[in-house]
Amino acid sequence: VQLQASGGGLVQAGGSLRLSCAASGSIVSINDMGWYRQAPGKERELVAAITSGGSTNYADSVKGRFTISRFNAKNTVYLQMNSLKPEDTAVYYCNADAGDARKQFWGQGTLVTVSS
Repeated sequence: VQLQASGGGLVQAGGSLRLSCAASGSIVSINDMGWYRQAPGKERELVAAITSGGSTNYADSVKGRFTISRFNAKNTVYLQMNSLKPEDTAVYYCNADAGDARKQFWGQGTLVTVSS
């Protein structure tokens, strides 16, 4: 399974971006999908995740501002990011687990930069 993320960029504080991540390749059943981020000098952290049934969970720091969604027919996950803050600046990685073994797959990362 390959994950291809897109949608990052430079935005001013208060602005919005939408990230997309599409899975391709030898796709077996994809279970949970999610977005993580890693800021300079910090550990990678979970931003948001969504199950195949549509249940979601969010990091406290993004609740009310970010929305995760997925389109199962296209094995695609999205992250709508509103009211962006400089502290949201990071490389964002999409993640998916697939199959009964729940093997983890990672996208290549997309940089989001929020200027103040």
